[in-house]
Amino acid sequence: MSILAIDQGTSATKAVVVDDAGAALAVAEEPVRPRYLPGGGVEHDPGALWDSVLTAGRRALARAGGQVRAVALANQGETVLAWDPATGEPLSPAIVWQDRRSEAVCAELSAHAERIAQRTGLVLDPYFSAPKMAWLRRTLTGRGVVTTTDTWLVHKLTGEFVTDAATASRSLLTGLDTADWDGELLELFGLADERLPRIVGCDEVVGETGAFGDLVPVAGLVVDQQAALLAEGCTTAGDAKCTLGTGAFLLVNVGERTVPSATGLTTSVAWRARGSTPRCVDGQVYTAASALDWVRQLGLLDRLTDLDELGVDDTDGVLCVPALAGLAAPWWRSDARAAFVGMGLSTRAEHLVLAVVEGIAAQIAELVDLVARDLGTPPDRLRVDGGLTRSAAVSQAIADLLRIPVEVYPSPHATALGAAALARLAVEPGLALADAVPGWSPSRVLEPRWPERRTREFRERWLATAEATLPVRR
Repeated sequence: MSILAIDQGTSATKAVVVDDAGAALAVAEEPVRPRYLPGGGVEHDPGALWDSVLTAGRRALARAGGQVRAVALANQGETVLAWDPATGEPLSPAIVWQDRRSEAVCAELSAHAERIAQRTGLVLDPYFSAPKMAWLRRTLTGRGVVTTTDTWLVHKLTGEFVTDAATASRSLLTGLDTADWDGELLELFGLADERLPRIVGCDEVVGETGAFGDLVPVAGLVVDQQAALLAEGCTTAGDAKCTLGTGAFLLVNVGERTVPSATGLTTSVAWRARGSTPRCVDGQVYTAASALDWVRQLGLLDRLTDLDELGVDDTDGVLCVPALAGLAAPWWRSDARAAFVGMGLSTRAEHLVLAVVEGIAAQIAELVDLVARDLGTPPDRLRVDGGLTRSAAVSQAIADLLRIPVEVYPSPHATALGAAALARLAVEPGLALADAVPGWSPSRVLEPRWPERRTREFRERWLATAEATLPVRR
């Protein structure tokens, strides 16, 4: 019998009915539209998130025409809201992981930044949950509970009050070594009196739901990026993948190692399953598809699928630092802003679009270099998934700048398939992790095309440009 896997993301909620072989039997997708506000605010309407989960899940089941034995849920990771635990009603908007309004909270704690990094494996930054939770409490409401969206959605489905170990590890409120709530960190963020959800394994049945028909178990709770890491078979230390979606997210399995990154990357729980809690290092590019959607809204590009038909082989000297929502590792500069340089009268729209593509790839290349420094060796290939892989342009640019093969995951449903694998572990206690993850072959492999000298010169120039465009701190 199949699994209904729900991937509740930033721009859409996708529901996939997955069979025992890992094949997608039916898919339904509902758009969700974040609101971008002045001052760096990014919000979701919680009601729209819940409606999208129900609608997508029910549509996928109707298309599959059968029953499922469990519902799995992958979540955005660091998006938070306040809600009433008695009624399940939201008491605030959902504050999205991209939201920067908690910068003041981080500034107040800057003297503790090194201690926080050592304790959590993360960087003190508004990207993570705790600063947003503290800001929400100070600014919006002191009522109810404040949690990540997965806890709220699971409560709506089952009545339970839980979160999974991977999601909790993205909060700045858990110890990297213990993967449990940390009293000192809760005190630092002013959250010591909050009621917090129980942390569960990703392969644990957490309750039952009848929201999609017959009563079935809910299991396979996990952060979306970690779910994709599992689906792509990155179960051995050193295996690396990058999801090319709203943002770009590089994750590398580092096994049971609990040593924080020394290069500005973050370290968190990959998943907790079958008695093991591997960690992963990760780096983020805040705007990938969202940067190209911005380009589209400006009228420079009709559709994202047009990226492979730009008709130009280079940017005519234009460089782009697409920091439309700031720069993450290794800069961690939320005040960074996007920049184009090198434009002239010969510059055309397609040159600007290609420069954005190369700017996204350049940030990913910088992240992979940091991984190599952390682990002592670079990956010999990179697996990629996500909506932008429908075009070869971004994957090819990554291959050119990393000078390693880039393997494209053959399914657009990596996150859902990873969550389904964890749910399968929950309902089949004798199943091994390796057997729950279907094997796969890349749909395409992009080999580097640029000469080594061109790659080196581009990366040196791009990095210098990124550094030069950072605002001066006073």
